[in-house]
Amino acid sequence: MDFSLTPQEETFAEEVRTWLQEHLVGDFAALRGRGGTGQEDIPPELLIAWEKELAKGGWLGLDYPKQLGGREATLMEQVVFYMTYVEAKAPGRMPNMGVTLLGPTLLAFGTEAQKQRFIPPILAGEEFWCQGYSEPNAGSDLANVATKAELRDDRWVINGQKVWTSLAQFSDWCFVVCRTEAGSERHRGLSYLLVPMRQPGIEIRPIIQITGGTEFNEVFFSDAETQADLVVGAPGKGWAVAMGTLAFERGASTLGQQLSFQQEFDDLLALAQANGTSQRHPLRDQLVRSYLELEIMRFNNLRMLSTAQAMTDEAATPGPEMSIGKLYWSHWHRCLGELAMHVEGTAGLVAEGPATDGPAEGAAQPYPLTNRQRTFLYSRAHTIYAGSSEIQKNIIAERVLGLPR
Repeated sequence: MDFSLTPQEETFAEEVRTWLQEHLVGDFAALRGRGGTGQEDIPPELLIAWEKELAKGGWLGLDYPKQLGGREATLMEQVVFYMTYVEAKAPGRMPNMGVTLLGPTLLAFGTEAQKQRFIPPILAGEEFWCQGYSEPNAGSDLANVATKAELRDDRWVINGQKVWTSLAQFSDWCFVVCRTEAGSERHRGLSYLLVPMRQPGIEIRPIIQITGGTEFNEVFFSDAETQADLVVGAPGKGWAVAMGTLAFERGASTLGQQLSFQQEFDDLLALAQANGTSQRHPLRDQLVRSYLELEIMRFNNLRMLSTAQAMTDEAATPGPEMSIGKLYWSHWHRCLGELAMHVEGTAGLVAEGPATDGPAEGAAQPYPLTNRQRTFLYSRAHTIYAGSSEIQKNIIAERVLGLPR
């Protein structure tokens, strides 16, 4: 795949830059260079408002069909958008799972009625989604799901618990993996349901994180309901749909993500040069290693995008090789957080402002951390969420390299 920009793509990049310059004003102006890992330093309501602003500009549905409200941008145009966005130091985005996960899943597995009902409101910034996968005993081992749903007349009735549900308190809908066949085990008998969050049968309990924010939540379903036709794929065949959703997490935004990591590294290197730690061993060696690994990440992302382009040409869904990128960047970023604390030294032990009592119930009120402190603390989760590193290694070993189970 050729990653040099054509004149048309250069024009597209300038359109993105101009739009960001014109719209990062007012309350949004203060968001420049903020957010990113954890994002608890920005009120979620403001991030949601920014997503709606992006929707007005038509930037949420870059790769979606025009008839559903998208732009039908090429893969290269998508790459250009994400890289230009990061270069402009536009705000770290909230995890808009409707755009990045549910929408592509419906395009691949949903009915025409489901696509027409849900994708336009997602791309208009009118409906936000959360992900109902993990449970207390089914995290990385997703096949151990115990949440149940029973079909009663024209409704699915759902009972169970999900955990680590990002931004559930601000979401209108949730895509829920649950067991719909009594007596089924592991991957069999699971269904992928679309469930409205604003109903009496759902209770949301925010989880206070080590950073002080409440992005993650516990969600309890007690006879919660959804319509019978809001199952994606065939009932009992939800495992393949759920795995397809996870694969969509690794796509055109990878180069933009790598560029944001580059900015973080450059900031850390400048600090190391200013305080002299760049001349100390082994920190000097660790900084060099981090830089080299960042370059490897960039080349791996280019390779993944070439694969993604081939799949786009063949109208295929992402394959298991996409796990390579997630495994790599999650470990790199966690190590960068650790390196940052070594570079900061004792200064890294001190918060920027007075301690707080933590967030009010249901609201994010983060501790006064620096960006580097937040990266160190929050990146603990990188190697766990969206498929733990152990699971990613199994996927790569068995499904990419063909090794025995």
